[in-house]
Amino acid sequence: MLLRRDLFKFAAAGLAVAALPGCTREKADCPACTAGALPYKISLAQWSLNKSFFGRNDHPKVDALEFASIAKNTYGISAIEYVNQMYMEKKNDDAYLKELKKRADDHGVKSILIMCDREGNLGDPDAAKRTLAVNNHKRWVEWAKFLGCHSIRVNAASAGEYDEQVKLAADGLAKLTTVAGTMGINVIVENHGGLSSNGEWLAKVMKTVNMPGCGTLPDFGNFKIDKAKGIEYDRYKGVAELMPFAKGVSAKSYDFDDAGNETTIDFRRLMKTVVDAGYKGHVGIEYEGNRLSEKDGILATKKLLEVVGAEITAKKA
Repeated sequence: MLLRRDLFKFAAAGLAVAALPGCTREKADCPACTAGALPYKISLAQWSLNKSFFGRNDHPKVDALEFASIAKNTYGISAIEYVNQMYMEKKNDDAYLKELKKRADDHGVKSILIMCDREGNLGDPDAAKRTLAVNNHKRWVEWAKFLGCHSIRVNAASAGEYDEQVKLAADGLAKLTTVAGTMGINVIVENHGGLSSNGEWLAKVMKTVNMPGCGTLPDFGNFKIDKAKGIEYDRYKGVAELMPFAKGVSAKSYDFDDAGNETTIDFRRLMKTVVDAGYKGHVGIEYEGNRLSEKDGILATKKLLEVVGAEITAKKA
């Protein structure tokens, strides 16, 4: 019913009906195709399939080399965002990296970024540990360069008082950004717990770093500053504060109602903020729910992004 309603609305508006490049649906089933090109591009974050790639929760373990094939053949998505945790054992294996790139190239899939975790805190109060964290990320910068990504996504974890953490995180990020810049790779920070989930704080870090190669990856869901104490930042305020620095966007989702809307996040409100900020890059699907399967959750998120994008396009027509 949702699709029919949208199709009639788009038809009444006299909008184009040419199918979008790479769309795997019949155009009558795709509101995005009916409305014309979306105001942003859609990518798939590998974390959406973390249960499969890690073999968790009774999921048969899937070879991480198959990520590009799965994105293209199962979901009709031609842009992917890797998660370094799924490749840690292969970090220094050049032959494996070449094969990973070949798989993406063979399927016509573009590598967008690598999400990096477990490599140390870039805002560590200990200068030696901060330097070690920078050095640990260098290999992933090399991976990003080889795969054709534009960025690595990092965390800005630190400790201490509010302003002290700004200085520490900015120091580590600036050093890593300088290194990554020599290879043409951006360093982008996700709101990912602690003060990094405070949009005002992370925006201040960006202003302190003040380097074109350092930006943000606003995530719709990661605004819990302190899980134990239940302290959470306003996601709508946070996304708005981070969008001026955004070089990527993570469309986190958890569950959907019968109308196809995310039950905890107002996608229409957030995607309007994203588009109004002038962002035209990739929006990564990052399904993290448990009720729907990974496949159904990814497809539901993709459909919602298409519908919302089509609505935005229709309003601007």
